[in-house]
Amino acid sequence: MKKIVILGGGGFIGGHLGRRLKHEGHHVRICDIKKHEYFDHNEICHEFIVGDLTDPSVVKLVVEEGVDEVYQLAADMGGALYIFTGEHDADVMHNSATINLNVARECVLKKVKKVFYSSSACMYPEHNQLDSDNPNCEESSAYPANPDSEYGWEKLFSERLYLAYNRNYDLNVRVARFHNIFGPQGTWMGGKEKSPAAMCRKVAEQNEGGQIEVWGNGKQTRSFLYIDECIEAVLKFMESDFFGPVNIGSEEMVSINELAQMAIDISQKNLEINNLEGQDFFDKYGFKCPLGVKGRNSHNKLYKDKMGWEVSQPLRVGMEKTYQWILKQVENKAVEHSI
Repeated sequence: MKKIVILGGGGFIGGHLGRRLKHEGHHVRICDIKKHEYFDHNEICHEFIVGDLTDPSVVKLVVEEGVDEVYQLAADMGGALYIFTGEHDADVMHNSATINLNVARECVLKKVKKVFYSSSACMYPEHNQLDSDNPNCEESSAYPANPDSEYGWEKLFSERLYLAYNRNYDLNVRVARFHNIFGPQGTWMGGKEKSPAAMCRKVAEQNEGGQIEVWGNGKQTRSFLYIDECIEAVLKFMESDFFGPVNIGSEEMVSINELAQMAIDISQKNLEINNLEGQDFFDKYGFKCPLGVKGRNSHNKLYKDKMGWEVSQPLRVGMEKTYQWILKQVENKAVEHSI
C-alpha cells in the first residue's frame, strides 16, 4: 500500500484519480481549497484537508515525511470564458505558480519518492495551431515558446520548475500535458466548464426544435480524452522511468460544431446549431468571443513509444456517458427550481 497525496483532489480529475487509487488499496490524502462537488470524500480518499495551497504552511502540513507519491493537479483554471477573456490572468499566474513553487520545494524537503505534475496542451505555441486541420502539438514543438494565454505560460514555467528540481535536487518527477479531459462528475455550468460539458448542457437544456449556441464559427478543432482513459494513462506514466514532458490526450480531432452535433445526436433531439461570432457576439455578451487557438490535437507517438499504451475508445463513447450524467444534473436542477 502506497501513501499518496493528491493536491487539487477536490477537482474533476483529482476526484476520479483518488477514487481509483483508493479502490486499489492505497492510502489517499487529498487537499484542495474546496470539497468535491460530486463525490463524497469517503469515496475518493481517507483524508480530505480543506486548505489553500498558495499558503506554504498548508503544503507543509499536507506533504509529510514518508509520502510515496504526490499528484500535483491543483491550479487556478477554467474553460475559455475564464482563461481567454484576460480578466483573470494575474490570479491564474500568481496562484498556480505559487502553488507549484510551494509543492516542488516541500516534496524535496520531505523526500517524496515520486511526483506527478499536470501541465496542459495550452503551453504549445500559438503559431503551431493556426491551421485547424493540421495543428502541431508534438512534444518537441514546445520551443520557441509562444502560448496563446497566460495560463499556458504558467504551465510552461512550472514544467521547467519541476524539471529543474529534478536536475538540481533529484526530485523524481513526471510531467504530462493534458489535452481536454472530460467526463461525469466535472464542472458543467457556471463559466469554468470545458467544451464537451458545455455542449451536453446546452443540448440537455434545450427543447425539441430549438437551437444551441456555439461560440465562433465552430470550425476550430480540438481532441478530447475521457476521464477513465486519462487516469489509466497517468498511472502507467507513473510506473515508467520516463520523466516527460509527454502528451496525455486523444488523437481523434473534431471541430467544435462536430462536437455539438455529436451531443445533439446522442440526445436524439431535433436541434440546430447557431454559431455566434463577431459583432453579434459582442452585442450579446459585451466582450470579444474567447476562442483560443484554431486547432489543437494530441500527438501520442512519444507516449506510445515510452509506455506502450494508447487510447482505447472513441470520443462518442465518452460523450454518451457524459451527456447522460449532465442530463440528470439539468433535470435535478429543474426540479429544485420548481419546488
